[in-house]
Amino acid sequence: MIITQTPLRISFLGGGTDFHGFYEQEEGCVVSSTIDKYIFVIIKERFDDKIRVGYTRTEMVDQLDDVQHELVREALRKTGITRKVEISTMGDIPSAGTGLGSSSTVTVGALNAMYQHLGEVRDAATLAREACEIEIDTLGKPIGKQDQYIAAHGGLRFICFKPDGTVTVEKVVLPDAARRRLSEHLMLFYTGITRSSSTVLEEQVDNIHDRFETLCRMKELAVQAKECLERQAFDEFAGLLHQGWEYKKQLASRISNGRIDAMYEAARRAGAIGGKISGAGGGGFLLLYCPVERQVDVRQALASLQELPFALERDGSKVIFNYRR
Repeated sequence: MIITQTPLRISFLGGGTDFHGFYEQEEGCVVSSTIDKYIFVIIKERFDDKIRVGYTRTEMVDQLDDVQHELVREALRKTGITRKVEISTMGDIPSAGTGLGSSSTVTVGALNAMYQHLGEVRDAATLAREACEIEIDTLGKPIGKQDQYIAAHGGLRFICFKPDGTVTVEKVVLPDAARRRLSEHLMLFYTGITRSSSTVLEEQVDNIHDRFETLCRMKELAVQAKECLERQAFDEFAGLLHQGWEYKKQLASRISNGRIDAMYEAARRAGAIGGKISGAGGGGFLLLYCPVERQVDVRQALASLQELPFALERDGSKVIFNYRR
């Protein structure tokens, strides 16, 4: 039995520049971090030849092509596992529509577990690349590449997407005390609004040409954010978050709405300096940067929303249990 633990993520700045339609013309850059909320993938050999997949439902099938969970199915196909296996996924939060990168986290974690099941090891770059191939190339999802790379590598990262398709992943260098201080200033609130990210992202992809200059400005904010973080100029970083959110709302019509705008403005009036909706937008989690002394006021202003306490996570996908008879 193998169990992998793969972290969810928050994307700070540069989201949208990791789409092929942008980075094929202009290098894309994002600043993202994994958080201490996870998706676990469990895999074990079966006595019979069937494939069993457990998640919010249970599947028991004889053929790989009959597996309905498309991420698990294509990860099995990618790793060459076609029978005699049982796979389960479970997460710390509901996975659908939260904006924390859960689909890519599942894909990376599944690939990691399956290779370990075969007695093979793949590095983070390979797991990320193969997860992108599954989600973007095979399944045709209208998404970028940042979620797969941050889930595989972990930590606080500056990730660049080159026109030739290569990806570079750099650590954002912060001492432990500074990382803890940054973490203490970040808050996540569940908006209570779930949405299909595909509907938001499809429009965003269609708009890349018309919003190209906006995306270029968002990329530059990501470059500035890395520099601010490494100088530990966290309030300045929060101002960039606010600018990035204003730009992000221009990318597609459903990234924000009246309810989300009201939540964000209430948080700003209560003391938050900057923030954004995590992920594609349209719902899910609201990320805020707020001085510690004003966080009580922000919680009161958003009292109708559920807060998700969290901290920044150092690690990417990893095996936490490996038992072989």
